[in-house]
Amino acid sequence: MSIASIKAQLAQYGLTPNKALGQNFLTDDAAAEEIAASCKGAVIEIGPGMGALTEKLLNRQEQVAAVEIDRRMADILRDRFGERLMLIEGDVLKADIKDIADSLGGDVSIAGNLPYYITSPICIRLITCGADIRSMTLMMQKEAAERFFAKPGDRVYGPLTVLAQYYYDVSTLLKLSREAYYPQPEVDSVVITLARRNAEPHPELHRLLESAFAMRRKTLSNNLKAAGISDARLNEICEKVGIAANIRAEKLTPAQFAAIAGEIEAHGK
Repeated sequence: MSIASIKAQLAQYGLTPNKALGQNFLTDDAAAEEIAASCKGAVIEIGPGMGALTEKLLNRQEQVAAVEIDRRMADILRDRFGERLMLIEGDVLKADIKDIADSLGGDVSIAGNLPYYITSPICIRLITCGADIRSMTLMMQKEAAERFFAKPGDRVYGPLTVLAQYYYDVSTLLKLSREAYYPQPEVDSVVITLARRNAEPHPELHRLLESAFAMRRKTLSNNLKAAGISDARLNEICEKVGIAANIRAEKLTPAQFAAIAGEIEAHGK
């Protein structure tokens, strides 16, 4: 959608972009086409807004669902796409993503333009919701994207990094300048792709990460003891996995966290 068409539709509905919801609408048709092309099978779109990407997805896929929190945007989407689009009105952080995916037959792709202020919570929810998600193609501000590519010891290395890198292969699809959006955000954006890896699922991994990174300055042992793991059990786990109990969580690799989660799942805390 061009800036002119976005402005015209906003005027038609008597609307303005909602800053509180982080609404910056994509105006680059070529980027929208490339994002849509990266999605295979049924697609769940997060935050479709006025439907710039939605249109491209519907041109390629038979099944597209979209989760939109803004009722004003939902009205535009219904008028534009009608029954072609499975529209779910609500907050993606509260929506049952697994149920939506199952209704599309499972094994879905995710696409979306994510607001900066909730990029991490949305992505963690998508990764941990239990849905069969084969890939994700996500637009986000470049600062938010740094978390997906961080290495152990980096300032932004944390639970999102570990979850994303353990379950998915992460890569950059596109770099988008702020001029690719209306209204323009204050920084440039990137589009990243997450392609599902053949990784052993670990139900305890997310909970482990929340505990391990609860206090970044504390050691892994102190954080896990606060989560209810005894000294004896902690030493046993660390010896089994081959790490020192006094290490900080930010120094561990995703594979090491997965090994700890696996040990907890097999033999308890």
